[in-house]
Amino acid sequence: MTNLKRTPLFPEYEKHGAKTIDFGGWDMPVHFVGIKKEHEATRTAAGLFDVSHMGEIFVEGKDSERFLQKMLTNDVSKLTPNKAQYTMMCYEDGGTIDDLIVYKLAENNFLLVVNAANTTKDFDWLVKDKYGDVQISDRTAEYVQIAIQGPKAETILQKLTKTDLSKISFFNFESEVLFEGINQNAIVSRTGYTGEDGFEIYINADFGSELWNLILQAGKDIGIQPIGLGARDTLRFEANLALYGQELSKSITPIEAGLGFAVKTDKKTDFIGKEVLKRQKDEGVRRKLVGLEMIDKGIPRHGYRVLDMGRDIGFITTGTQSPTLKKNIGLALIESQYSKIGTELFVQVRNKKLKAVVISTPFYKRG
Repeated sequence: MTNLKRTPLFPEYEKHGAKTIDFGGWDMPVHFVGIKKEHEATRTAAGLFDVSHMGEIFVEGKDSERFLQKMLTNDVSKLTPNKAQYTMMCYEDGGTIDDLIVYKLAENNFLLVVNAANTTKDFDWLVKDKYGDVQISDRTAEYVQIAIQGPKAETILQKLTKTDLSKISFFNFESEVLFEGINQNAIVSRTGYTGEDGFEIYINADFGSELWNLILQAGKDIGIQPIGLGARDTLRFEANLALYGQELSKSITPIEAGLGFAVKTDKKTDFIGKEVLKRQKDEGVRRKLVGLEMIDKGIPRHGYRVLDMGRDIGFITTGTQSPTLKKNIGLALIESQYSKIGTELFVQVRNKKLKAVVISTPFYKRG
């Protein structure tokens, strides 16, 4: 017996030969047929991801927008129903509690989709500062979240619904989508974590397996493949999408991570961490997240030190051999003076100092 949590789709993994691992207390598939094959399937056709471990926290009530303006870095007042927004929650010192997506379902009704390992922490943080007419509920267990990503994602999903998916633009969603044979509304948003086009679907947990199998069947002749966490990580990394605990953390601010676009220090409402983050935006930061490509043979891994003339100047946040580019690349948080593109540095790979160069990100852009 395992003490790990399992999503409602866990029984489906076995049908496809998944290898599972402990991921933040969840028993999740790391791969089905292999990371590189799954990565390529998503880049060239479509990948299907179970992301039901992600948290769904609802914030409702007439003071909900004002409350979220205080708690989140982005400007929630810019949202209208059926629009979503990438944002962060921060501590007073600017360190990151979590990065998340906020969906405006209706006036005074918001859905926050948060990182799995942070769900309890995020919920407790929100409740601690709650005021006025605001209701906060963690409804993660009620939902299955499925992502379909890749250039064929829309073609496959459109087979299953009368809703015109082409009319859902990036970071927009529809909240009453019906799929063939399933008598249950789903939220479908044009969002994702791979650098490809695609959708994220939220549906009542009782209907998750049925929808999962419907999508796999609809995409069978087009090359759809169930995808594990391994390829999810290489895909998001190539597209320079942050992973909490690596590019963002309690000790890494959104500005240091290059996510200033989601930190609106000019919005009317003060938010937690604003003072520090505004200063970092205005005056610059001591360290920055940059892309590195290895010149010498070696793979930069999370936590490896980055050096200049033997001096420690930062560390790798994520690194691997890029399945798309066939190069050894990494993201590194380093002292800002070394962040200029073309700067040569060294990465400590075990007992060797290997040469690398600062390059532009994202490493991969579709189209």
